[in-house]
Amino acid sequence: MDYAIFRSGGRQYRASVGDTVVLDKLPLEPGSPVEFDQVLLVSKGGNVKVGAPTVSGAKVKAKVLEQGRDKKVIVFKYKSKIRYRRKTGHRQDHTKVSIEGINAGRARRAKAAKQPAKDESAA
Repeated sequence: MDYAIFRSGGRQYRASVGDTVVLDKLPLEPGSPVEFDQVLLVSKGGNVKVGAPTVSGAKVKAKVLEQGRDKKVIVFKYKSKIRYRRKTGHRQDHTKVSIEGINAGRARRAKAAKQPAKDESAA
């Protein structure tokens, strides 16, 4: 299974091609493409690349589906015996994106270990 772990808005998300991911609000219109270049890990065909801190050249391509808001969270402050009560609510803005592609970055070939040449005349 091919997947990537990328960072957006200070959080980390795991995504595969075709997944729908809900992110913190991005200032983009629905239908516009977006590219995430802070990819921390890429798994393609069982081959896993871990970045230090990111995988160089790796990108996650996505398309913005919609902008929305989460359910309301009620915040209720209360102190007993002193008639103190405060009730407020909060709705977090979010962006829903569809993952369209994962680019694993450039493939690096392992270099052959160089061995020092033996000087046969010294033996």
